[in-house]
Amino acid sequence: MNRRNDKLLIVFSKNPVAGRVKTRLASAIGDAEALRIYEQLREITREAVAGVDAAKAIAYSEFIPDADLLLTGDAEAWLQDGGDLGERMHRAFVKGFSLGFSRVALIGTDCPEISPFILDLAFQKLDECDLVLGPARDGGFYLSALKRPFPELFLNRTWSTSSVLNDSQRIAREHSRTCELLPALSDIDTFDDLKSSGLWTPEYD
Repeated sequence: MNRRNDKLLIVFSKNPVAGRVKTRLASAIGDAEALRIYEQLREITREAVAGVDAAKAIAYSEFIPDADLLLTGDAEAWLQDGGDLGERMHRAFVKGFSLGFSRVALIGTDCPEISPFILDLAFQKLDECDLVLGPARDGGFYLSALKRPFPELFLNRTWSTSSVLNDSQRIAREHSRTCELLPALSDIDTFDDLKSSGLWTPEYD
């Protein structure tokens, strides 16, 4: 892997296939439009990631594509490994640390407000604590960053609930890990999320 420094940024991406992405959103606007929105989100993610001084890995959900909009520059393609989302994230962090990186951050591709500033801030905050989380306004988190593996944060968890962030902070306290938060941002999972974002156009009503 091409290494610029000790920082690694992992991007979790689903393979962009209609009917396989943004399924809650697709129930309101259809599979094709949900895919189009997802591709917009991935393009926003690509632009944000490109401005960050860190090695990059794109971790795909099902297969590694021959080409993809996220595979630019020195980004390396990975395949997500594990059962549920938590196990996949944990294993991605473990892989990052096993490659010698000492600061690893992980994001998804659902947040239209993600920016290079936020990503750089995550690595800066990680100098002063064990764990950085980016709170999503729905109660989850859009980013996690670590300096060493933290399996309890990811394994045997219930995801996609409004208590994910609070539960994560509690787990950090229980394991004596210091935690810093980034600014709260919105992600897009539902039609209401889309209507509240800059990606919404009235034609969907």
